[in-house]
Amino acid sequence: MEKVRQRLDATDSRITAALLASPRASWRTIAHVLGVSERTVVRRAGPLLQDRTLRPTVVRNPARFPELIPLALRVRCRPNRIRAIAATLARRSDTVWVEVLGGGDEICAVLFLDSTDARNTLLLRDLPATPAVQSWTSHVLLRVFPAGFDWSGGLLTATELAGLRRDAPTPPVPAPLLPVDHQLIDVLTEDGRASYTELARRAGTTPATARHRLEALVDGNVVRLATEVDLALLGIRAEALLWITVAPGGLEETGQRLSRHRQVRFTAATTGPANLLVAVAAADLDALYVFLNDTVGALAHVSTVEVTPVLAGVKRTGLVR
Repeated sequence: MEKVRQRLDATDSRITAALLASPRASWRTIAHVLGVSERTVVRRAGPLLQDRTLRPTVVRNPARFPELIPLALRVRCRPNRIRAIAATLARRSDTVWVEVLGGGDEICAVLFLDSTDARNTLLLRDLPATPAVQSWTSHVLLRVFPAGFDWSGGLLTATELAGLRRDAPTPPVPAPLLPVDHQLIDVLTEDGRASYTELARRAGTTPATARHRLEALVDGNVVRLATEVDLALLGIRAEALLWITVAPGGLEETGQRLSRHRQVRFTAATTGPANLLVAVAAADLDALYVFLNDTVGALAHVSTVEVTPVLAGVKRTGLVR
C-alpha cells in the first residue's frame, strides 16, 4: 500500500509550488529559480512524483475545441448520497473537477461536454433519472481567465515565477489540430512530465516532432499544463468557490484582477444569476475573510457575492483524488 503523505517540509513545498506554476520546468531551471542544487530538486521531487503526491497533467482549453461545451454544474442532493453522486461524477471522463460544497448537500462539477447531445443527455435524462438528486443549475463557462494558470499557492515570489515562465512567442493564429496532437494530449493527460522520447513512442512520431507539437499546443493555448496536489499539504486550510455578480461592463476588468491574486487558482465568466466563478485557496478562515473584505470588497463593479466553502475535492484537473 502506498504511503500517504502527511506533510511537506519547506523545500518540498517550494519545489511543489514550482511544479504547480510550471509543470514541465526542467530540474535545472527549478534549482536555479529556488536557489538550491539540481541534485536536491531531483532527490526531493522524484519521490513526490513516484508516489503520486504530485500528478502532472494537461487540461484542454475549450476555446480551442469548438465542439466542447464547458459547463459548471451545481447539484443539490440528499446528504446521505452525496459521496456516491460525487464519485459517479468524478468517474466521468468529461469532468474536470468535482467538489463537495459547504452545507454537505451540494456538489459543484465542471465538465467539458463533447456535444450538445451529451449536454442534453446529462441535464434532461441522467440527472432527472437520479432519485438522490434534488435540483441542479448549469452555468456555461463563457471565458476562463488565464492569469492564474501559473498559480503557486503564494509560495513563490513574482521574480521566481518570472524565472519559471518560458518565453513564448505571440500565440499563433489557431490552426486545425493534427492527429498527432490528440495523441500527445492523451499521453500528457496521464503524465504531464512524460519525456519527449516517451511522447514520441506513444504518439508514433519523433522526439523532435513531439517537442515541436507540444510547444505549439502550449504556446497556442490549446492546452494548459497543470499539476494536481492535495493543497492541504501546502498549508491551505480554507478553500471556497465564490459566485460573484458583476456589472456587465466591469466583467473583464474584475475577472482579470481577481485571476492575478495569489489566493485565486481559477476564474471564469459564466452564465446564470452570478456571472463570475472564482476558486479561492487561503491559508485559513481569517485569510479568506481578509480576501473577501479587502480584495473583493474593494472591487467597484461587484454587487453580490455568494461564498460556498469546499468540504472535499473529489477530482481536480481531470484527475480523481
